[in-house]
Amino acid sequence: MLWADRIASEIQDTRKPRNGKTFLIRDEKTISGRVHVGSMRGVAIHGLVAEVLAENGVASEFRFEIGDLDPFDSIPNYLDTKKFTEHLGKPLFAVPSPESGFKNYAEYFGEEFIGVHKKAGFIPNYYRATDFYRSGKMDTLVKVALERANDIRRILREVSGSEKDVSWLPVSVICEKCGKMMTTRAYGYDGETVGYACDKNPDECVPCGHTGRIAPWRGAAKLFWKVDWAAKWVAQGVDIEGGGKDHSTRGGSRDAANHISREVFGYEPPFDIPYEFFLVGGKKMSSSKGRGSSAKDMSDLFPPQTYRLALIGKDIREQINIDPSGESVPRLYDWHDELALGVREGKADDYSRLYALCELPKNRAALSALWQMRFREVAFIAQMPHLSLEDEAARAKGSALTADERIALEERARYAKFWLTAYAPEEFKYELQEEMPNVNLSNIQKKALGVLAEYLQAEKRTGEELHLRLHELKTEVPIQPKDLFQAMYRIFLVRDSGPKAGWFLAGLPRNFVIKRLKEASQQ
Repeated sequence: MLWADRIASEIQDTRKPRNGKTFLIRDEKTISGRVHVGSMRGVAIHGLVAEVLAENGVASEFRFEIGDLDPFDSIPNYLDTKKFTEHLGKPLFAVPSPESGFKNYAEYFGEEFIGVHKKAGFIPNYYRATDFYRSGKMDTLVKVALERANDIRRILREVSGSEKDVSWLPVSVICEKCGKMMTTRAYGYDGETVGYACDKNPDECVPCGHTGRIAPWRGAAKLFWKVDWAAKWVAQGVDIEGGGKDHSTRGGSRDAANHISREVFGYEPPFDIPYEFFLVGGKKMSSSKGRGSSAKDMSDLFPPQTYRLALIGKDIREQINIDPSGESVPRLYDWHDELALGVREGKADDYSRLYALCELPKNRAALSALWQMRFREVAFIAQMPHLSLEDEAARAKGSALTADERIALEERARYAKFWLTAYAPEEFKYELQEEMPNVNLSNIQKKALGVLAEYLQAEKRTGEELHLRLHELKTEVPIQPKDLFQAMYRIFLVRDSGPKAGWFLAGLPRNFVIKRLKEASQQ
């Protein structure tokens, strides 16, 4: 049973919607810059659980928070430091957009992230943290948290070992003078207002020194993360909300939020779905530090179905690791093609179920598993201007392509060309040499190439025939296979490796191949 079916069944067996009708599923992301692809795993997990519950006839709502009320705590390396330094410490909604046409910083990067959600077919109901606080929906819970600050300090100490000063309050106030929140500390709650001082100096964030009192309602202040998390469960009636494994460890954010939810707000925490990380090249890097690591970067490499496979294909207890500049991109396409093959062969198992869930929900009823040429072969042909991609695909398939297969082939070619330009390692990049390159060949290699030229001169050969002949030469000449293939790749591509040799030679103009083989054999 796939993880999404397993979790949906567990929810149905153990939980009832708090409102008696509809399960509320929630996720959120602080929009501090371009969002790392790791955050898409949470979107996909919550979104897919909602999809499976719907398939089972269970009503649910997937709600997603655009976090725009947290402080702007660092400047990503792709932004102008001089332009944004003055805004460090302000809430994200108060930081200007890097480009015109957007209300603020969070809206600019939030729209990009939402676009990735839509491409992958996960479309929750969105709300902004600012709207939620400013509406007054959090006021009662902020009041409870301030009144029970002693209990929250105790919970944080007992659960996570975090010691807080006796004057500490669980809110971050926005300074009325400079507009920053990362520089303020709140104290002295009197039932209506809190005192605050803008005197904290984290990193390059400069406080203004202002002191005062403020009513911490309607977005003038925000609860700190672990308290805020628990309060939002209560305010919205959340039934289901998971998080990354770093949050779900003992003493982690989820553990602390669970205790605060029960002991301070009297609310049983939502059903948890702890999940492993999405790594990029083996690292849990931030989008500001690694090209190819953002959700948008990763989505640009794949059509929707393959991108969904990247996000949902592995069990939530397993790490996902994709390196845009390595083998993992073509391997992911291969994986999707293998699932499609199983569907065409009529296999009814977890693999066919996974293939179906990779399809966008709106298209799932009319699911088809098209034949497709392998991604790495498409990538190679895209670099060979003398080859027709459609003709070579038909040759690989063994029959003419259908209209849908031609459309799918054109789409795959677009993604392959983008990958080759932006990320592909050198071993995937080929340039056919129009003239005989200056390469060193052994006498035995020259002999084998001469024999192959004679074989081709007799008549036109198919890729399969050439494949068989190459293997015969191993014993006839004789020559080690690696030496034979290396010689061929060197004289045509100036490389020591390449695509399937028989198929490659059969796709080139016959006279061109014969001439090159003869030239090489006579060097």
